Amino acid sequence: MKFTSRSTTIACLGMTVAASMAATSATATEGYFALGYGTNQRALAGAGVAHASEAMSATVNPALAAGVGHEFQLGAELFSPRRGYTGTGTAFVPTGNVKSDSILFLVPNFSYNRPLDNGAVLNFSLYGNGGMNTDYGVGLTGCGSVFCAGPAGVDLSQLFLSVTYAREVGNLSWGISPTLVAQRFEAKGLAAFGPLSVDATKLSDNGYDMSYGGGLRAGVQWKASPTVTFGLSGQTKMNMSKLDKYAGLFENGGEYDIPASITAGVAWKANSDTTILLDFQRIFYSGIPAVANAGNAGPLGAPGGAGFGWDDVNVIKLAVEWKSNEKMTWRAGYAYASNPVGPEDVTLNIIAPGIVKHHFAVGGSYAFSENNSIDFAANYVPKSTVSGPEATALGLTPGSNIELNMRQYSLSVGWTHKF
Repeated sequence: MKFTSRSTTIACLGMTVAASMAATSATATEGYFALGYGTNQRALAGAGVAHASEAMSATVNPALAAGVGHEFQLGAELFSPRRGYTGTGTAFVPTGNVKSDSILFLVPNFSYNRPLDNGAVLNFSLYGNGGMNTDYGVGLTGCGSVFCAGPAGVDLSQLFLSVTYAREVGNLSWGISPTLVAQRFEAKGLAAFGPLSVDATKLSDNGYDMSYGGGLRAGVQWKASPTVTFGLSGQTKMNMSKLDKYAGLFENGGEYDIPASITAGVAWKANSDTTILLDFQRIFYSGIPAVANAGNAGPLGAPGGAGFGWDDVNVIKLAVEWKSNEKMTWRAGYAYASNPVGPEDVTLNIIAPGIVKHHFAVGGSYAFSENNSIDFAANYVPKSTVSGPEATALGLTPGSNIELNMRQYSLSVGWTHKF
């Protein structure tokens, strides 16, 4: 394998810039998984497990790196989630319309795809995988704040580094991506849940804690005909070290792993300029007790203890890519994700309302030179809601209702360089 000084410099520059931007807290979501990891993926509403179009494709399906060529990508998303709740007849949380304050986040992505002398391909990708962030202030009705313990919310950031090895053999490509993960978490304003925790000193307001771990992503792509291609990709559970500062919040003493997922899809080249994509994804939140366990499963922080009550999420993605001329490529997509939060779990999920369902996307790429293009995307997620009764340590509040709500906006821009 030989790297030119120019390609090495650009790759190092991209990694440095992306790492410096890595304090990301959220991105357009399926539960709290990212809708897409790069600008062009977001323009396709996250679809593309069967479609090799760019270096960042390896983050959806490692096999796709084999068909991309020598390429570098760098991009960022400006993401704006609007979330909150409406409380009616509640005794524990404030009534009325309550909104989370933080509404703007910067999410980076970087990828470098390098063919090797032996016919294989290496890909290095650095990206955020969604996250959760809420920030409720004080001065509210009742006790003055959500959960009556000062400013409340959570901040979860996840940064992934994947190294992909891929090969193409006839009509079949395969790839494997060992992946390292760092995540940062903070919770505040949850002291009122102290009586329900095995360790109230490690429940809330302990600042940021870091967790490290990793797992594996692998995939295949099969070119069934000149116009039809199938793709299949899976990600193992990412096993993470414990968040010790929050051993009284997360199940089993601070255990917060990242769910496994699987994606299958097809790409149909309708004509020489137009490709239509259809993907199906399932995210296995049920494999992460801290996320999936019911709120009444046991004390917070205990083995098998209470969680956020999230169900597995199914996602269907439909997208189209159209090359209108030699310089301009247009993309658009729609994704539907099932809601992981049920009515029985709305109270604790005030701090993690990952309930959005419909995702609309549009974008494109403009080639301003033979080897360089500017990529762009816009995403809109209309308001979704989930309602249920208030749950407290004493049981359900008679006649109460909490309606969670969330909508999202994002703008992405990127640069693609072909060597």
